[in-house]
Amino acid sequence: MKGAGPSMIADWDDAYANAPHIPGGEAYPARWEAEAAAFRAAQGERMRGDLAYGTHPRQRFDLFLPDTSPRGLLVVVHGGYWWRFGARTFSHLAGGPLALGWAVAMPSYVLAPEARIAEITAMLAPAVAAAAAEVPDGPLRLAGHSAGGHLVTRQVCSDSALPARVRDRLDRVVSISGLHDLRPLLRLTLNDTLRLDAAEAAAESPALLAPWTGVAVHAWVGDGERPEFVRQTTLLANIWTGLGADMEQTIEPRRNHFTVIEGMTHPGSGLVDALVG
Repeated sequence: MKGAGPSMIADWDDAYANAPHIPGGEAYPARWEAEAAAFRAAQGERMRGDLAYGTHPRQRFDLFLPDTSPRGLLVVVHGGYWWRFGARTFSHLAGGPLALGWAVAMPSYVLAPEARIAEITAMLAPAVAAAAAEVPDGPLRLAGHSAGGHLVTRQVCSDSALPARVRDRLDRVVSISGLHDLRPLLRLTLNDTLRLDAAEAAAESPALLAPWTGVAVHAWVGDGERPEFVRQTTLLANIWTGLGADMEQTIEPRRNHFTVIEGMTHPGSGLVDALVG
């Protein structure tokens, strides 16, 4: 007798496509851009923009500072399947943590196909280090959405390039709708841009790597997301728990891949509490 588990995936491109399955999905990027621009305009001297962490024009980050001495630093890494967007598409997501007294750094990075995923992973370490140098006191936390969720969990794998002084401050990572096993992406048309091969897909998959100990990791996803994103979140939670990580998982009701990040704008949300509570 056959079980009632997941069925075989016939269309891998569709399995990882978000916008076609979200009402009004194609309108979200323009909405994010407008909200982000309005947020930046309202910050005045509390924003320090275009701080360099490398020589490439995209190796820059924005830093948002609270009115008082920061309680700590949250580094937020944007998504976009490693080939779209930049930090300034999502500036408004700093709103919730900023209102609670946290400094928020938001780096951009060189996109595929100009950079391979392994190269993007490597360049995030100096981005985090540069942001940490700007806010030298208090705990350090990382958060990322979608591809950004992959990138922040990669920073706490055993082969991480984060310097020791940064690691000593890092106490929490939140992966929001993150991709933690990249091997399925080998089947996607998207891989024409990402240029993953089997070796890189395995080497860059947090779920296939050992996590640091001493860092709390929270995998967060919406219950209305594509099943593959829910599976990717549960996969990391299951495997890293078995490897001794301080691991937590949340499947947030009534949220899809685009709306799941909206909680970051509200200081009283459960997501912001997971980030800086």
